[in-house]
Amino acid sequence: MEINQPQLAAIRHNTGPMMVLAGPGSGKTLVITRRVQHLIEEHGVNPSNILVITFTKAAAEEMKERFYKLTGQKHPGVSFGTFHSVFFTILKFAYGFNASNIIREEKRYTFMKEIIYKLSLEVEDEKEFSEEVLSEISLVKGERLDLEHYYSVNCADDNFKKIYRAYENKLAESHLIDFDDMLVLCLELLRERPDILSLWQNKFKYILIDEFQDINKIQYDVIRLLAKPLNNLFIVGDDDQAIYRFRGAKPEIMLHFTEDYPDSQRIELTNNYRCAGKIMQCASALIKNNTRRYEKEIKSAVRISGEVAIRSFESMKDQNLSVVGEILKYNRGGMDFSQVAVLFRTNIQPRALVEKMMEYNIPFQMKDRIPNLYEHWIAQDIIAYIRLAAGERERRFFLQVANRPNRYINREAMKDPYIDFLTLRKFYGDKDWMLDRIDKLEYDLNLIKNMNPYGAVTYIRRGVGYEGFMEEYARIRNLKIEELIEVLDELSESARNYETFAAWFLHMEEYKEELKRKAKESRERGGDRVTLATMHSSKGLEYQVVFIIDANEGITPYRKAVLDADMEEERRLFYVAVTRAKEYLHIYSSKERYNKELPLSRFVGEMLLDRDTLSPGTLVEHKTYGRGLIKTNQDGKVTIYFEEKSVYKTMNLDYCIQNRLLTICQ
Repeated sequence: MEINQPQLAAIRHNTGPMMVLAGPGSGKTLVITRRVQHLIEEHGVNPSNILVITFTKAAAEEMKERFYKLTGQKHPGVSFGTFHSVFFTILKFAYGFNASNIIREEKRYTFMKEIIYKLSLEVEDEKEFSEEVLSEISLVKGERLDLEHYYSVNCADDNFKKIYRAYENKLAESHLIDFDDMLVLCLELLRERPDILSLWQNKFKYILIDEFQDINKIQYDVIRLLAKPLNNLFIVGDDDQAIYRFRGAKPEIMLHFTEDYPDSQRIELTNNYRCAGKIMQCASALIKNNTRRYEKEIKSAVRISGEVAIRSFESMKDQNLSVVGEILKYNRGGMDFSQVAVLFRTNIQPRALVEKMMEYNIPFQMKDRIPNLYEHWIAQDIIAYIRLAAGERERRFFLQVANRPNRYINREAMKDPYIDFLTLRKFYGDKDWMLDRIDKLEYDLNLIKNMNPYGAVTYIRRGVGYEGFMEEYARIRNLKIEELIEVLDELSESARNYETFAAWFLHMEEYKEELKRKAKESRERGGDRVTLATMHSSKGLEYQVVFIIDANEGITPYRKAVLDADMEEERRLFYVAVTRAKEYLHIYSSKERYNKELPLSRFVGEMLLDRDTLSPGTLVEHKTYGRGLIKTNQDGKVTIYFEEKSVYKTMNLDYCIQNRLLTICQ
């Protein structure tokens, strides 16, 4: 790739702090590797005095390989690493740590399992609860928050404090540290030992950081110490792609960099060498709706205009069928499956699409673990009801649902390996109100026995009163009932496809095995497979064709985004997803999900409402008038020429978008 003037200026920068704002596909890796080469070969810098930091081990390895390929491995002394690897090296020399002192991920979960058991905590999904609480522990450590004044979002505050202290005690007893401890210990060491700090400052005289927008406060504090007194700090990043606030990243650090370093220089890399023109127009129209950002105009340097298709479907089923059909069409046209990606906001979204891709034998790989709906504790409750209705009498099924909703049936009444209603009635023989409840349970199970799967799920939800139990459960645990109801909705949607319980249960087993197989395949490199990924995990990747599914309010932006900062992050996340596409971008939404109407995502409206996107010559489709061609009047009003009606019509775009009347078509 030919080096442009802004890239060249960044590469040739010599000493002092510099910030490089590098938009998507702007060649930031090229700039970093060329700059390292330039420092060594043109300014005589010792390779061992250069440190290049990025956020993942894979990215650090790729950067190192690119550098060695560029220079023919002439400068092996340059240090490439992640924040954690660099900080651990510092701790290793100071404290004699080795790899055995770092806790492994599975060990963290073992600790959590032991803590949950010891504290007698009632959790439905142990793995999910552990993930969320460990994430909170990481946040408290990384932000150096006062535990006494921290309010947990996943459990009662007292319980969180107990879990936190128990986890820390287990680490100490086992002589282990986690990744957050690496950062905390390193900062404390460098602040308390000026002699050790000076040693590392003399070692790393030039520091280059990639993906700087993802840095957190403690990482920044350590880097600022290491960079002194020379402050040869070269940061590369894109504030518009800061999407990890939930992990503790602080995008505002990059926004305030020039205040921390008033003598710093700033360069913008605004040529995008990845995305075709129309795709970049949509992305730019979207991101400029954020207010907390550096103003910049990213332009496509790709010679093709590309295609953007924005479509709204009657149902999620129609959307998924279209995705499958389009993928097959691209493949028949000669495109490899590996050049296609389907992106979504959360990893619970694509279950129905995954099943459809399995049905059509489309090979795919998953960048994220897609949770198995049928293994969710709510699904297990529904399955337990159905199995009891079918005549199974194992104690575990009774224990699972006897008090969901609460019938006040005592565990003492269910001691035997197999439970029958005669035994239950004997236990409560002198309590008529309990006998009524047991009679009602048996009556419900007899009804369910003769239903199809969809009817059974519906009856359990409403006739048995399971939804009422869910509401009470959500209230007690301070959870959003909508998230629990969505699991029930998805289960109902799955049940619609089967006439018998046997067929539905067989599907569940086949789906489970296929997910396992796909997870194994995804760990293997290579292969011609469509990529399924969350927007978060798609960052840094690129594909000829990208499908963004479920572009609806409540999904993207996610319903939990209520503050302005949250909404801006959601917009950045959508921007990241859009800019993964090189030539073809499909943005799909559905008008209803689980029989509930869903509005189109505001992000789609923001892209469509931009005058750059709706430029003369853009083809659009109107619900009533069919296909039309965009024209503009001298006063700037948008006018559309409709082929079928052969008339000009001035459209109110706000009205069109709000009512899903207008979409871009190619």
